Amino acid sequence: MGKYVTYEQSGVNIDANDEMVKRIGSYVSSTFGPRVVQLKNSFAGLFRLDYDEKLFKKNYKSPVLVACTDGVGSKVKLAIAVNKFDTVGIDLVAMNVNDMLVQGAEPLFFLDYLAVNKLEPQIIAEMVKGIAAGCRQADCALIGGETAEMPDIYRKGDFDMAGFAVGIVERRKIITGSNIRAGDVILALASNGLHSNGYSLVRNICFKDNSLKMTDTIDELAGAVLGDVLLEPTRIYVRPVVKLLSKYKVKKIVHGMAHITGGGLIGNIPRVLPKDCDAVIKKSAWPRHKIFEFLQKTGPVEEVEMYTVFNMGIGFVLIVAEDFADSITGKLKHLGEKVHKIGRITTGTGKVILK
Repeated sequence: MGKYVTYEQSGVNIDANDEMVKRIGSYVSSTFGPRVVQLKNSFAGLFRLDYDEKLFKKNYKSPVLVACTDGVGSKVKLAIAVNKFDTVGIDLVAMNVNDMLVQGAEPLFFLDYLAVNKLEPQIIAEMVKGIAAGCRQADCALIGGETAEMPDIYRKGDFDMAGFAVGIVERRKIITGSNIRAGDVILALASNGLHSNGYSLVRNICFKDNSLKMTDTIDELAGAVLGDVLLEPTRIYVRPVVKLLSKYKVKKIVHGMAHITGGGLIGNIPRVLPKDCDAVIKKSAWPRHKIFEFLQKTGPVEEVEMYTVFNMGIGFVLIVAEDFADSITGKLKHLGEKVHKIGRITTGTGKVILK
């Protein structure tokens, strides 16, 4: 009889998985609140929705669950290039929770899926460390995940990640954009750079066409290291927006919101606009990050392409009743946000007009 074949010889290491589980335990548990039900060796995560005054004072009259799934895209290739894996974990959470926030939902819990060529416990631990950090920023619990070791699917050193988030909103408080009307004010919350979109174009400009390196110091970026700027994690807007919405329990003064991701301002704001409204935006109403100026010049990239691909310094948009615009701006600034009044809603055909 010939020599026995093992799972490890096929490229999958069960011992490494056990080591990974030990390493990530503290990161995962750091996101738990009283609504997480902990079962030893469970096959799924459990989360309570019922009301228990001894544990928490959270009750829902007509709850609606909101679910999102998203990834980080080709930004992971930059993380691989410099062996820095924690920031993309924050990105993964942000891309999900910022999306559900648009409907007025509060994130409850998060799950991740990590796919790798070879399971290296320290690297996976760094990824989960970032995911847990993002969950803490979003006040949601990391209650489950999966790491798949697939040497026949991913090349050596490669990985991909996907996230899944579930949130909740009272039915009467769901924000759909249907209340948007002419005269509303468009408020914008600042991004801190590229966030997690447009990286195929970024990589083409920086590395294919101009042979730059992640370790290069760029004068046009105020002497910053290119890799540090490109891996800056996506901002999470959950805390300030959830707190803002809790201040207005009767009147719907926030008529619509948009997470500015792939498609930029031009592609994302129309998703919440009524068919008879336009969003007129003044480009000079906020400062653009140096990274956008650098990419546009280095490309070169046409102006309309920049506003279609990138967030251009705006990560999240709120469309609010004119009479409340100043008070909302003040509240958001008090919560630490950089807020810009970037435009107004006019009668139109459901598009963005840049001026």
